[in-house]
Order: sequence, then C-alpha cells, then structure tokens
Amino acid sequence: MLEPARHTAQIAEIAEYAAYAEDAPRAQDVDVVVVGAGAAGLAAALHLTRAGLSTTVLEAAPHVGGRMATEKVDGFRLDRLGRLLSTSYPELRRTPGLDGLVLRPFSPGVLLHSDGHHHRAAVPPSAPVVPRSARGALTTARALASAPRLSLARPQRAATRPGPLGGPLDQSRLANALARIAATPPERLLGRPDVPAARALASCGLSARSVDGFLRPLLAALLCDPDLRTSNRCADLALHSFATGRLCLPEGGADALPELLAAALPPGTVRTGVEVTSVSTTTVTTREHGRVGCRAVLLATGARAAAELLPGLRLPAFHPVTVLHHTTDEPPLTEDALLLDADRSGPVAHTAVVSRVDPTRAPEGRALISSTVLGTPPAAAHLDAAVRAQLARLYGTSTTRWELLAVHHDPEAVPAMPSPHDPHRPVRLLAGLYVCGDHRDTSTVQGALHSARRAAHALLSDLGARPAPLAKPLETAA
Repeated sequence: MLEPARHTAQIAEIAEYAAYAEDAPRAQDVDVVVVGAGAAGLAAALHLTRAGLSTTVLEAAPHVGGRMATEKVDGFRLDRLGRLLSTSYPELRRTPGLDGLVLRPFSPGVLLHSDGHHHRAAVPPSAPVVPRSARGALTTARALASAPRLSLARPQRAATRPGPLGGPLDQSRLANALARIAATPPERLLGRPDVPAARALASCGLSARSVDGFLRPLLAALLCDPDLRTSNRCADLALHSFATGRLCLPEGGADALPELLAAALPPGTVRTGVEVTSVSTTTVTTREHGRVGCRAVLLATGARAAAELLPGLRLPAFHPVTVLHHTTDEPPLTEDALLLDADRSGPVAHTAVVSRVDPTRAPEGRALISSTVLGTPPAAAHLDAAVRAQLARLYGTSTTRWELLAVHHDPEAVPAMPSPHDPHRPVRLLAGLYVCGDHRDTSTVQGALHSARRAAHALLSDLGARPAPLAKPLETAA
C-alpha cells in the first residue's frame, strides 16, 4: 500500500531518486537485498528465506545487531542501550529463529522509590476483566471502590502520607484502569483519539498522586520519553504490554536476540563490513564490492541512514538515552526488580541490579547495576557523581566504592512517536522498494519486529510468494 496523500511528494522524490540510481538493468544476483542487520533486517530476512527467496543482508558495521549491541568487559555483558522487553510482545513468538531465545523476567510490576522507601506496584493476577468497550486507561478510567488494590511492598505509614500509588481508593481506581487496558485489544487502542500522553494523563480521572508517582515514571521508562510527548496510543500499547506480561531482558545480553536471528539464516546470507551507498528497486551499490542485482530491496537501517539513502523519507526526532553500568561486590538490592524513582530526584529514570535478573551478565561474586538516564544527560564531568548520589538514595547504600564499568550515550537511541503518530506507517514505498524498522511502527523491539514482518509480507505478495508458517513460541525463564 502506498503512502497516504500527504506523503505524495516524498514518494515522488523517492521514485525519482530510485530511477536515477538504477541507470541500467543488470543480471539478478539474489531475489532480495536487505540493507541493515539489526533486529528488523534480520527478522525480515528470515521471513523471506523461509518463503523460499534467496536473500542477502548487507551491514556496514563489523557485527550484527544495530542498537541491540552488548559490550563484553572482564566477564560483564553490558547492553549499550538497555531497552526493556515484555514477555507479552507478540512478535517474539511470531518471528522465526527466536524459539531459542530465553527471557529473564523482572519481578512482577515495578519497585517505586518514594520519600525514602520502596513500594512494589504490581497488577494482581485476579484483577477483574472489564468490558472490551473500554476506550483505554489514560482517558476512561472509572473508580470502583471494590476493585483490587495494587500490591505494595510496605504498608502506608499514615493516612496523611500516602505512597506513590495514593490511598486505597486511588489504588482501586488505578488497578481498575490497568485491568481495562489489559482487556482492550491493541487494535481498539490504536483507534482512540490521538493526543500527547502527558495531556491524556492530566484528564484520565486518576489522582495526581497515582499519575505522578506511578504512571509518569513507568511510561517514561517504557517509552524513553521523560516529557511524555509520545502519542497516547503508543502509551496505551506500552501499558497494555505491561499489564499483560512481565518486563524482561534477553538472557546473555541484548545482542542475544539478533545473533539468534543471524544464526538461523542460511550460511553466507549476512555480510558485515559492507557499506551501501545507493539503492534502487533492482540494484544496491556498495562502496567496497560494487553493485548487487536483485528483484527487490528492503531498507532496514536506522531512521537517519534510511533517510540518507532515500532522500524524501521523513526523518523523525529522537530520544537520547544514556546507560551507566556499575559493579560492586555486594548487591544493593535483594530482588530482581526494576526500580523507578517516583520522586524524580536525579537524572536516573530507572535502574536495576541486572545480575540478579540475569546472572550470566556478571562474573561470579560481582553485582552489575545498570541505570538509564533519559534525555540530555548532565555534563560528562558531573554525570557519574550525580548518578551515584541518586543511586545511593534509591538503593539506601553508599556507592562511593562502586566501580564504573562503562557509559553508553546515544543521542538518537529511540525514534520519537509524538502525537499524531501512525504506528503502522507504510512499508511498501514502490514496487520493489520497501522499508522497515522501529521508525515505521512503534519504537520498541516489538515495533521493529512487527514492521519487519509487515515489510516481508508486502514484498512476498508483490513477488507472488507466500509466507511460511510461524515457528513455535520462545522460552521464558522462571
């Protein structure tokens, strides 16, 4: 399907560029060339090869994975971006090659730090199912005093000093809102009026305490958007995943996912260290190895690289993300929880003792603490000091003897999804030219994999091929 009318000029420019780049017909080398060996490109290549098409994946970097990269340092496995996954992501089960992926879940819900204390917020498994006519948690939550409360790690200290979830009635309203969104099919959530998430939160019918102490920090962590300018449709999808699954990490590091995808492809399919300089509908030109002829091209790079290869393709804004990894010999937290700062007392949005969630990420006898800073971080000279001071408050322990292992900053870590946002942007630009990635869907691993499947199916349809059956579900570690 072509882009909507408002993108006609962009499509015309892309078509003109593609015709210019394709200066002469050439013999076909493969059926499809996929440009980019991140999660989206590798997943798309698997869908295509399983359908019987010969496929080549070209990657400029010396390794696969793109932003799902993991640095190995002295026995530690340090994710460069640290994106959170959910066990409820459908594409983790629909993508071939991921049946060997093991997910390490966090404790149910999240741990909130507020006013010097920890409070656990988790959706009770017995939460009632509300009617599917509900329009979403951010705008239509209604109070039911008899609804189950969100569980707390510690009791309220006094009626005048409620925790980050508010009082009992606030917790009932919040639990009911999450139950509503869990029971609403994602396609219904995508049909809601599209406004910024921050504006939707302001009129959602929940208490300010519940919104500011729980929903804002949770959504900021899930969306990597501290200002919550993200479309409330995408925010609702994030809450739906949270309410129906468990936040988790791939065992062994983020790069475990793309490496499994690459390993499932036929030998020789992926070629790293190959820079693509131009693309057309039947030709890909590389800097090192000349041209590759094909029947179709699928562009699966990041948003900026895609826009550089296809002038006229819209370049989104981005959310910067900085991840700091510390180690110590004594774990500062005795549970495998994602810890959010409900008070927003420093640059860290969320942190976790990652080695408790996934013991393979640290050598024996060492604890790995990974912390995420959203937005523009403090100056490099002050970043570690500011983070250590905040982590000392969050974990209730001294951090002066902690060792800083790495700081990873990516100014274009996550494509922004401001309102209005189309979470299913067209992946077929022209017959023979397709694009996929988290910038075409939602800026999550789920979005990247979903856009890959959409693009692969569009390409297969144009070439008269049929997708292969889905693989069996992946394993989730207890």
